[in-house]
Parts: sequence; C-alpha cells; structure tokens
Amino acid sequence: MGSQIRLLGWYSWIYYFVCFSFIVLNGVNGERRGDGTEKGFVFIHGKSFIGKIDDDFVCATLDWWPPQKCDYGRCSWGLTSLLNLDLNNKILLNAVKAFSPLKIRLGGTLQDKVTYGTEDYHHSCTPFVWNTSEMFSFSKGCLPLHRWDELNSFFKKAGAKIIFGLNALAGKSIQSGSAVGPWDHSNAESFIRYTVKKNYIIHGWELGNELSGNGIGTSVSADQYVSDVASLRFIIQNAYRGIEPKPLLISPGGFFDATWFKEFVTKAGKSVDVITHHIYNLGPGVDEHITEKILDPSYLNGEASTFNSLKNILRSSATSATAWVGEAGGAYNSGHHLVSDAFVYSFWYLDQLGMSATYDTRTYCRQTLIGGNYGLLNTSTFMPNPDFYSALLWHRLMGRRVLATSFYGTKKIRAYAHCAKQTQGITILLLNLGNSTTVQAKVALRFAKEPYGRVKFREEYHLTTQSQNLHSQVMLLNGNILSVNKYGDIPPLKPLYVDPSKPIVVGPLSVVFAHIPDVILPACT
Repeated sequence: MGSQIRLLGWYSWIYYFVCFSFIVLNGVNGERRGDGTEKGFVFIHGKSFIGKIDDDFVCATLDWWPPQKCDYGRCSWGLTSLLNLDLNNKILLNAVKAFSPLKIRLGGTLQDKVTYGTEDYHHSCTPFVWNTSEMFSFSKGCLPLHRWDELNSFFKKAGAKIIFGLNALAGKSIQSGSAVGPWDHSNAESFIRYTVKKNYIIHGWELGNELSGNGIGTSVSADQYVSDVASLRFIIQNAYRGIEPKPLLISPGGFFDATWFKEFVTKAGKSVDVITHHIYNLGPGVDEHITEKILDPSYLNGEASTFNSLKNILRSSATSATAWVGEAGGAYNSGHHLVSDAFVYSFWYLDQLGMSATYDTRTYCRQTLIGGNYGLLNTSTFMPNPDFYSALLWHRLMGRRVLATSFYGTKKIRAYAHCAKQTQGITILLLNLGNSTTVQAKVALRFAKEPYGRVKFREEYHLTTQSQNLHSQVMLLNGNILSVNKYGDIPPLKPLYVDPSKPIVVGPLSVVFAHIPDVILPACT
C-alpha cells in the first residue's frame, strides 16, 4: 500500500504508536522543511466503526423570516421565506436535486407563531407583520394551503425529504417567561390530515423550536413537552393509519441543556424517534472574531462535549431515538456576511459534520439552504456559496460508517475518516487551518486486510480559494473555479487521480477529501 503502514492488533498498535510517535516527533515530523512543508500521519482504526450516520446525513433548513428581519443594521433574508421563496428558480431546483436526496427541515424561530389555513381555521390567513411589541418582533403568520401545495410540488420535483416543524405554543399561555398548559393540537392535526389526504410525503414531524431548557423567547418544561409529544404521536398514528412507513416524530429542536434533555428523553420513552438540538457555537453574527474562532482548533473542540453528553443520555436511557443536529448556523442572528457565506466557513462546517458523526449524530441540518448570511445558496442570486460544494462532496463521498481517526503532527490539521460511500475503500477528510504550512500526510491503518488488487490511483478533491482569501465567495476544486452554467446546472465535482504511494498533500488553508479505494477494513465489510 506504499504510504500506508499496517499496524496489527490493538495492544501492539498502542506499543507501536508510542514508539513511533517518539521517532516521528524527533525525526521526520519534527523536521520542518525550509519550504514550509511538514509531515504527519493520519491514524485510522479499522477493526470496527465508532458511529453511524444516515445516508442522507447532510440536511439544510428553510425558514419563515420575512424580508423585514434585520440584524445589526443588515437585512439579509430577502425573499427566502417559506411563504415567498421563488420555487421556479432553476438553480434552486438543481441545487436540491444534486443531493438526491436532500433532507430539508422547514422551521425556525417563527414556527411557534405559525398557523395553518385549513378548512376549520376560521380566521384570515395573513403573513407575518413587523411588530416590535410582539415576541421576536413579528405577529403571528399563516401558511395558506395553496402555498403548502406549491411547496410540496417543488419538493417532489426536487426529490427532497421534508421535516416540518409544527407550532408547539398553540393554546399555551406565557407566565413569567414560561409557556404553560397543554398543547392545542387542533390546527396542527387538521394540517397533518390535509397533508395525508393530498399524499404529500413527510419524512418527519418536529414539535417546537428552541423551547427546551431556558428557551429562546419562552420555554416549556420537559414534563409538559413529554405530554405534548405524546399527543402528536397519537395524531400521527391515527392520521397515518394503514400507511407505512409513518413519518418520524422529532423533538425538541432546542439548545442542549443536559438536565432538561435527560428528563425529556427518560420520560418520553418510545414516543420520540429523533432527538434534535441546535448549534450556534460561534456566538453572535456581529462578532468580529468569528474567523479566528474557526481557525482555532481548541475552540472547535469545545462543541464535542455537547455531542458526547447527548450520546451518553441516549445510550443510558431505554429510548431507541437517535440524535440529530436540527439546526446549525454557527453564528446566530443570521450569521456574518463574508464569513458565514464565504470560504472560511467550510472549515467550521466540515469540522462540525466530521465531529458530530463521531458521536453518532445521524443527521446534521445546516441553517440555511437559502436565507440570512449563512445560506448554502446566495440569498439574491441563488448561486451556490462555498459551503454548498463542501456539503455536496461530503454527501457523495462519506459513507455511513464512521472510523476512529487521529492525526499526528501539527495541531492545525483536523482529520476524519469514513467507509467510502457506495464504493469500496475509505474516504479521509483533512482540514488545514494553518496559513503557511503545507502538510504531507501519510496514512497509517490498523486491522487493514490485503487489497483485492492494487489500484493505480487515489482520488483527491482539493478545496481552496483564490489567493488564500478566506472571505471570498468563490471556491476552487483542484484549482478550477466552481460555478453554475447559464442553464443553472451544478458543476460536476471531478477528482484528481494521484499515485497512492504518495502522501496526501494538504496546502495551507485548504480542505482535502481523499478516497482510497483499495483499503479493506473489517469496519467497512
């Protein structure tokens, strides 16, 4: 295997690793070349996988925010709301179709103020209105059924898998900052039954947005949430009687609070199929230091405790529910223009995908598909931002099984590996957060079997930006600019074919996906 070092057996590997680390540290790896090149090793344990993700792990959101939603003097949402998004845009259609399928979660801050214009909703179905005296500065808004029909027509054409976030505050009263009383599910049930009647396929129904723990705007106790979820479970079972598979029941869609989540998971039992939490670990979008946070390995490591805590709660309970990140925009209040919609954000985003997967997170929903300053697509032109291509490469290359992976060398390299998707071998993801050092990474495998036959190449996908401009909205794949053509077609993502005996070369401030097809690991077979 040339560059790959076979280290057999767990205990022998520990012994070799300790010895080998010392040799590398004081020999090859400690010797930085004058041309700014450093050597390192990607260690992959291949006996068993440490986590699993869904085939459609990559997910994106669509939100409710009207054009009047502004943050820090910038109004970044335009016409990207579920109520006004141009569903006839070719780039939008092709962007979703490129994933085949893309999970799309419909929801966000205003979802707990949404009503549904069903036959038994005896009020005018009007959109959100700016009102600073209201929670989140908007009135209640209504989803007309004709718009729901249009959305479903688009989703069917695009091949999307839809998660719909229901209003969990209906019927509740706000007392001392908390929402109390049982959920009034009448409007939601009518909406669900209409959806079933129209044969619209919904992958999951999610109840509530950011009401867990202290909540955002208001909160609901874990005990009451369990009761409300049980009501939704009953509605789904009845509305989908005789229909299989039934949609997933998903909740709570809030920020992780260990005490609240543990009580909720324990008491909810089998009522819930998926436990969702939200991530905005980079702070407010107005923060001028977001880029520094993204390029700081110790800062990125901070979110691991959340993933691990939720994993342990699910593992120690009787539930069969899995963990999802239901919404993650990194920087809250719509992100930061030329940061969250620029090349640099792929370091945060891909690291989040890789890290969450190692803790058995099954799906990761990016805020947003389009809208705000953190869309995968540009709010006004619909052109893909850099993170769109990062997401698409992950979706096509990283398989369901997650491998234990570590990097020995500079701390500026982030390394993840999965069994390859729909093909043999493994795919390695390497992120170089350093701005001046090129890293030559060799691959060290444990428990690898002899390959069926030597392949003559390794497939590599190098993501860079022009002149190392981290705030550029242009991404290059293997040196070529990625852009849609005049017909709105998403460009093909073609690899470089590299001699497998050579180390993986990761340039400064770049991302590399490397598919090694002839690796055979027990974890992947």
